[in-house]
Amino acid sequence: MQKHIFNIHDVVLFMTMAECLLLVIFQAMLPVKNKLANRLLSAFMLSIAVGSACVLVLWNDDVKITPVFDDWLLPYCLSAAQLLKGPILLLYVASLTEDSFRLRRDHLLHLIPLALTWAWLAILSIDSSDLRFRTLGQTPEERELANAVWHFIKLLPLAYGIAAVLRVHSYRRSLKNQYSHFSPLEPSWLNILSLGFLVTWSFSILVHLIANTIAANYPNISDAFGITENYLILILINALFINSLVHTHELLTTKPEPPKEKTEEKLSDSAIAKVQQGMEEQKLFLKQNLNIEEFAKRISLSVKDVSAVINKHYGTNFFEFMNSYRVEEAKRLLGDQAYADMTVMDVLLQAGFNSKSAFHRFFNRLVGISPTEYRKQHLGKEEKVA
Repeated sequence: MQKHIFNIHDVVLFMTMAECLLLVIFQAMLPVKNKLANRLLSAFMLSIAVGSACVLVLWNDDVKITPVFDDWLLPYCLSAAQLLKGPILLLYVASLTEDSFRLRRDHLLHLIPLALTWAWLAILSIDSSDLRFRTLGQTPEERELANAVWHFIKLLPLAYGIAAVLRVHSYRRSLKNQYSHFSPLEPSWLNILSLGFLVTWSFSILVHLIANTIAANYPNISDAFGITENYLILILINALFINSLVHTHELLTTKPEPPKEKTEEKLSDSAIAKVQQGMEEQKLFLKQNLNIEEFAKRISLSVKDVSAVINKHYGTNFFEFMNSYRVEEAKRLLGDQAYADMTVMDVLLQAGFNSKSAFHRFFNRLVGISPTEYRKQHLGKEEKVA
């Protein structure tokens, strides 16, 4: 009777590896603007491919490479693929959501978990048989030491997945605050990508928990969940592959998308007056976290009209428009002796800012000096006059 080396589940792992490698080649051919993000995505795909290959070699007794690799080097290769995919995903997200993102020396700190794992493997002489719990005479203590490797390489990607999702969420929120209109393509795709792998890695934790609890009594259930994890990864890789094919003409850089308006449409004086009234009389800019929808509602205009006034009449965007007024309010408070007891934090909050970094960035850019220096200069003048 003919023996089958691979089953359908092994084929899924092969397909995952093949598609990841094709994506790497495809990314290398794309004329993208953000080359660093492109390389990070390729590195992420390679980590998935290597991880799938290691899983196949580890659990399929008929797949062999070399005795040295199969017995000793495989745990190091598997742990590297598992522990690097999380940091690479986070750096990929950062490269698309941060202006002028560059790899820095402090990013090497992400390698510390891998170094610790390799040290653990080397000191305890953990080999492939130990990871499969097939070592003859393996004591319960030795089994737990080997299992600790699985605990770590399962939990760490989940932590990075959560960090990536939170970063994308913060990015989408900042875009909404900065621009009344923006192209949702990239942030939406980043959200799907990060959430997808977060779900997959969360499922991997569930598989690990099942393997450590009920697998002895229900081995079929444990195997079924483990196989399902491989299918989930393949589905995500397919989604990424399709997205790359459909959007090859799109640059992975979100830019403000100007509102679609008729060129012959003119701004009404009443709309301009309402925006001015909202800023100068109602002082709506003092409200923290104010977005364009709420602003438009408070001055009884449509979002489209508010955006048109700010973009065309003032030549800026909603976020810049609000913060320019907030900076003027902060200058008033900082330069008034009556508010000398207020801290800079109190001033920025009363002026409508909700972020210390944003306040200092806008103040320095618009005024040319720091808030503290501005206060010293202007309060010093008042004392001399007095």
